[in-house]
Amino acid sequence: MSDIAITFAIIGGMVVLFVSNRVPVAVVALCAALLLFATGILDLPEALAGFGDTTILFIASLFVVSASLDASGVTAWVGQVLVRQAGASRARLLLLTMLLAAFLTAMIGSSGAAAALLPVLVLVAVRLRQPPAQLMMPLAFASYSGSMLVLTGSLVNVLISDAAVEQGMPAFGFFEMSLVGVTLLLGHMAIVLLFGAKLLPNRATRGMPEDLSRHSGKLSEQYGLFEDLYQLEVGAGSPFLGTPRAALELRLEGRNHPGLSLIAIRGPDREGVTRHRPIAAGDLLIMRGEAAVVQAFSRENGLVERASGRPQLNEALFNHSTGFMEVVLPPRSGLIGETVFPGMITPSGDLVILGIQRRGERLGPGAVALAAGDTLLLQGSWEALEEQAGDPNVLVVTAPSTLRGQAIPLGAGSRRAIAILLLMVGLLASGAVPSVVAALVAACAVILLGVLKTERAYRAINWNILIMIASLIPLSTAMYKTGAAGLIAESLVAVVGEASPYALLAGLFLLTAGLGQLISSTATALIVIPVAIASAGAMAVSPRTALVTVAVGAAASFLTPIASSASLMVQGPGGYRFGDYWRLGLPLLGWSFLVAVFLVPFLWPFGRAA
Repeated sequence: MSDIAITFAIIGGMVVLFVSNRVPVAVVALCAALLLFATGILDLPEALAGFGDTTILFIASLFVVSASLDASGVTAWVGQVLVRQAGASRARLLLLTMLLAAFLTAMIGSSGAAAALLPVLVLVAVRLRQPPAQLMMPLAFASYSGSMLVLTGSLVNVLISDAAVEQGMPAFGFFEMSLVGVTLLLGHMAIVLLFGAKLLPNRATRGMPEDLSRHSGKLSEQYGLFEDLYQLEVGAGSPFLGTPRAALELRLEGRNHPGLSLIAIRGPDREGVTRHRPIAAGDLLIMRGEAAVVQAFSRENGLVERASGRPQLNEALFNHSTGFMEVVLPPRSGLIGETVFPGMITPSGDLVILGIQRRGERLGPGAVALAAGDTLLLQGSWEALEEQAGDPNVLVVTAPSTLRGQAIPLGAGSRRAIAILLLMVGLLASGAVPSVVAALVAACAVILLGVLKTERAYRAINWNILIMIASLIPLSTAMYKTGAAGLIAESLVAVVGEASPYALLAGLFLLTAGLGQLISSTATALIVIPVAIASAGAMAVSPRTALVTVAVGAAASFLTPIASSASLMVQGPGGYRFGDYWRLGLPLLGWSFLVAVFLVPFLWPFGRAA
């Protein structure tokens, strides 16, 4: 069996396993690389060369930057703007959604854009009484167009830029493919607005993702937080001035004020006060207790009662600096049997127990011995909540980072996250430093400046994608080394014959788009790129023209949901079936074909690049 036949057999088996979805794609790709080594087609350094490629570092850094925007509430703020601007118009909502999805994709990738906008669209669909199926698919499809707006909008763009450099051509500029992306996006938006209502299903849906924008209010009502809760302002003559919160807590533990507990302290700037920061004039003490006890406590200590309506109290407890975390005690938890009460400070000194429930019934205000299955509502700084979320003695119902990202728009670190993003985009656009350096600088900056914690940064990286890409890079080497790429290129040239270079571009697009309906666009590009370069060389066409055609074809995964994470993400909330995608996808694919075959050679002429 020849090396070419073995290479084709490995590719065929890999595609079958990708489509079957029975084995993780990263494992399939890694096994393909190992098989190339085991069969002697590649030596060990060649088979593992992808893991040392700068592309891997670049992609990992983009995951971290994307997570910083989500964690700091930038994406939540963008979603709120969308809701305000769309109003009750379906056409305006679709237009704004697709524009926003394309813009976010250019910044953080299609998966990040879909993840950020999906909860917003679910909420809007409920408010406008629109079937989610009419909104979700256009979101995913617009992200594919948006991936062509800038170089970093898609991993495929980065790969074809690297391929161009390997062929002795200049790397693609940051905005070099923007005109193609804009043309794709305008055409796709027109098709969706004109024909989307008929081509998209109207059925009801299941599995809607949870909307956390009002989660704090629901928790407050469930645990009765607003009952006997008061805001007391510290006056200029208060004996508490200059004393830390810990001292006040000790004083409240005495028997002079039964049933009175300190829940939180907020400074004049509405930020939470740390446990050891001295209390100052103007600070607001959030207290719980009976009205008579609170009034007596206020008179004795120079405190003035302020407005204590639900909006004010909710904002006092749930804001940019402090929030909630609901936890459940699992069986065999080390906290079972511990005695606690509402208003108690946890042993770490960073969190307050706001409420306790057992089988849906609120417990307290007195001391309670904890049992398995009890739920506790904890309040404190977001940093303390995230740190305590890893406690093995509790199960977190909703991760604080997720709740904060959705419910607190433009939260802590948002300005730094935006500034770092703009810095990265500026470096990439100017070409002042290599792309991988610009992305690494941005990733390090979001951690060093406190926008994202190291642990969250590690979790943000999609290791499956990185392993898959690193494992498939050697496949491209094997196609060159064995002559498989040249064979496919010769076959493609033989099919198009002497027709014209346009026929070559049409063949490349159909080959790329066809594979792209079954496997990921990244895997498709890694397979087709060597074919495109070899085919272009055989017909004396600029490899640059062929590479851009491959990028357009890779961004046309419209017919099935299995090749793109964005399409998979909207499938559940939209209630889509496998066969729903091709109805709207076919006309979108047709427009992409026209752009690839006729616009691309106009912008990148067929003549060989210098």
